[in-house]
Amino acid sequence: MVAAENGALAGAKVGGMADVIRDLPEALVGVDICADVIMPSYGFLASQQAHTQDIGEFEVSFGGRTEKVSLFVMPHPKVDGANIYLLEHGLWQSTPGKIYSQSSADRPFADDATKFVFLCVCVAQALVTARVPMPAVLHLHDWHAGCLAMLRAFVPEFSALKSIACVFSIHNLALQGTRPLSHDSSSLAAWFPELFASLQPEQRQSIVDPRYPHCINPMRMGIVLSDKVHLVSPTYAKEVLSPSDPKAGFFGGEGLEQDLQVKADQGKVLGILNGCTYSETKQAKATTKSLVRIQEDEFKKLLTTIEAALVLWQGAKTQVSAVDMIAFARTQAHWRQASLGRVPDLLLTSVGRLTDQKVLILRHLLPSGLSVLETLLQALQQTQPNALFILLGSGDASIAESFQTLAAKYDNFLFLQGYHEALSECLYQYGDLFVMPSSFEPCGISQMLAMRAGQPCLVHGVGGLKDTVRDGVDGFVFNGNSLTAQGEAFLQRFTEAVVSFKRGDWPAIRAKASEQRFDWHSVAQVYRDQLYNNL
Repeated sequence: MVAAENGALAGAKVGGMADVIRDLPEALVGVDICADVIMPSYGFLASQQAHTQDIGEFEVSFGGRTEKVSLFVMPHPKVDGANIYLLEHGLWQSTPGKIYSQSSADRPFADDATKFVFLCVCVAQALVTARVPMPAVLHLHDWHAGCLAMLRAFVPEFSALKSIACVFSIHNLALQGTRPLSHDSSSLAAWFPELFASLQPEQRQSIVDPRYPHCINPMRMGIVLSDKVHLVSPTYAKEVLSPSDPKAGFFGGEGLEQDLQVKADQGKVLGILNGCTYSETKQAKATTKSLVRIQEDEFKKLLTTIEAALVLWQGAKTQVSAVDMIAFARTQAHWRQASLGRVPDLLLTSVGRLTDQKVLILRHLLPSGLSVLETLLQALQQTQPNALFILLGSGDASIAESFQTLAAKYDNFLFLQGYHEALSECLYQYGDLFVMPSSFEPCGISQMLAMRAGQPCLVHGVGGLKDTVRDGVDGFVFNGNSLTAQGEAFLQRFTEAVVSFKRGDWPAIRAKASEQRFDWHSVAQVYRDQLYNNL
């Protein structure tokens, strides 16, 4: 497996793809498949692992120069017999301690495209020179690894890779890594001048972006030049076959729908839902706990964890953060309520990245002039004055600023800007209703984690959310054929959920949520039978 992230290693997780790369190898062992992973070390991963072995250096031709790359290997921490290979070079250290770089608006993906194209050529070189054992299947994950399919197809030096099957997994089609063909330091001509000069017209046509013919598209390379394409839920695999229509609130193929349709017509597009890990001991506790709401001691634990997260985030700053200060002030008010034995009558939670994918519907302005989120907060003030909505997330600065403004205006909204593992676990465990109104969701892990803890979810009926939440059974689903319709449907379904909450049938819904299983072992069987076999 070739990937940019890996949740099996501390510091190597940013999004949901890291969870898949962490959990899938362990599940595949159960169906007699041993999966190694290769990825960059980013200047810190190899050095912080206790059992890392230095295999040595090898040379790679890149950017008109010969680069020396270090290769390390470590045993997979959870899978006997499986290895994690880590590649090291200065290109992957452009943002110290981080996986991704923040490029300027006029040169999107510039730094990241260069370092992940470099990853692809390094993996190809390591395989054909036997520094890394040649696998039976080459499994590429997202646009970061898409260029490897192109090198396999077009570069004679790497033609040995054609003898093995190649599958391409799409975790998020919205991010494609598009860069210019030429006339830029981060372009195909700059990376591979000889390949650029020798490209045949049909080869060039298969790798350029359909919307921007002067640009290459690594995501498209993976789709067109791999043997099979895998998307991370059955519904998402259907949605991407239709063109996106943002005005209608629909996000589908993002310009690559025709390529995906061609592949689908060949029977080479599969939708396989990601899995989730379960501990039966914890699940038994979650099922029992689902019959009762958050208790006083649990609410105090939640507040203590919030304070710990705020202190941790503030420790990396030189000035007091306004958003953290607001959150701290709100937390102190809730401590005063907790000291009197009071807990929120209704606890809404949300955990996720601050991106348009996740919160576009919440930020959409309704005909009233208020956003969907502000309308929700006002409605809560009137109907559930002791309710509390806690949102944990980081990402887009403009989104964070708008949420900060609302957090200062409404005392029933606690916005926590950042990520904190223990805090997210508390929110999954103690919330009454998990809010996840994504505009699109390839699979989603947050709703699975909330359900695992016995918390029903209110979700948009798209992608993996549609495939995991059953409306009125273990959660609540809304739909709409425009952003306004989606926002209004979200508010309406929320109102109906609150009625259900007050009516007393909530424990049954919570129990159904905690009983749901999206186990990795079943997923691994589908990978073996439908994705890897018959290639």
